[in-house]
Amino acid sequence: MKVNMDLHIHSKYSSATSGKMDLATIAREAAKKGIRMVATGDCLHPRWMEEVVALPERDGLFWEGDTAFVLTTEVEDSSKVHHLIIVPDPSKASELREAFSARTSSLDSEGRPALRMTPPEIADATLEADCMMGPSHAFTPWTGLYAHYRSLDECYQDRSSQIRYVELGLSADSDYADRISELEQRTFLSNSDAHSPWPNKLGREFNQMEMGDLAFEDLRRAILREGGCRPTLNVGFPPEEGKYNQTACTRCYRHHSIEEMKDRRGRCECGGLIKVGVKDRVDILADRQETAHPPHRPPYLHLIPLAEIIAMALEVKGVYSSRVQKIWNELIRGKSEIEVLVETDLSEIRGEDRVVDAIRAFRSKDVVVEPGGGGKYGSVTIRKVPKERRSDDQRSLFDF
Repeated sequence: MKVNMDLHIHSKYSSATSGKMDLATIAREAAKKGIRMVATGDCLHPRWMEEVVALPERDGLFWEGDTAFVLTTEVEDSSKVHHLIIVPDPSKASELREAFSARTSSLDSEGRPALRMTPPEIADATLEADCMMGPSHAFTPWTGLYAHYRSLDECYQDRSSQIRYVELGLSADSDYADRISELEQRTFLSNSDAHSPWPNKLGREFNQMEMGDLAFEDLRRAILREGGCRPTLNVGFPPEEGKYNQTACTRCYRHHSIEEMKDRRGRCECGGLIKVGVKDRVDILADRQETAHPPHRPPYLHLIPLAEIIAMALEVKGVYSSRVQKIWNELIRGKSEIEVLVETDLSEIRGEDRVVDAIRAFRSKDVVVEPGGGGKYGSVTIRKVPKERRSDDQRSLFDF
């Protein structure tokens, strides 16, 4: 079976996170999105875990209605690099808590704890507890692995061969990452890192994986690409839309070339800090001039959330406006958002022509992206397509 999953979110116990990030709301909104399996996030936090383990458990997953939760946590190391840990059961979460407890003061106060530990030390504890681990949003300039290190070996040292997945983050995709040969055998994850449960955040990036059953061990096998289980699709933003895609000033958001940044010694003419963008960082690190996808790499499908597409089509600023929300609810009636975006025949979608045309444009890749940078998201506009070029015969999610 093919399962849509979002393996990195945060609970209401993480800082700067919505109080609505509770299990019932997450499960309900994930179902609307079409996400069958979702991370718990924050599984080292005692109050959050009390809520999680109160749910029915089956084969290492916890169930709220038809939504399966898998235990995960994100931790910050002593260099402020973030790591995503996937945990098989509550006893292993307790084992991690014990291993980390002497090296942090935030286990009970913060869903994403800051550890006074190096990446190899975190990897030692994580792998000894039979958990899986990899870098979170690996290319993000502030807290991504490649912002601080030149390679997995430099970061994780003698544990690097056991790092089997890399989370790409909103400003990168498979085309970017597969210019770096050390990532060739790693599985790429595309997750939302959501801090609120609403469908323009939760599942804004997700993975589709072939699994025999909805069980933790089949998830592990899918990530490791074993026993017939495997990733079949990564779905996420066009990387240019990410807010750190281009090298830019963090104050005024003016874009700069790497040469300009060096000439200005890292400071914009406004006095703000110039931050190296993901695209330029990949160019610096890449040992391949062109992208070379290994045979196991699934396609990467570029999408943005349906509410954003509706707002764009109607030229409305806010995705939470009553008009956008009304149309969104009408479109997903009897379906999930993912079905509307990529599976349902366009002739069967009942809605304003402008909205249907916008969905068609994304399926056809008839969009133009103005890159983001410096902490400001890029913008997406729809390319004007002559009517004679339009076709409803578009590939669906399950054609990939």
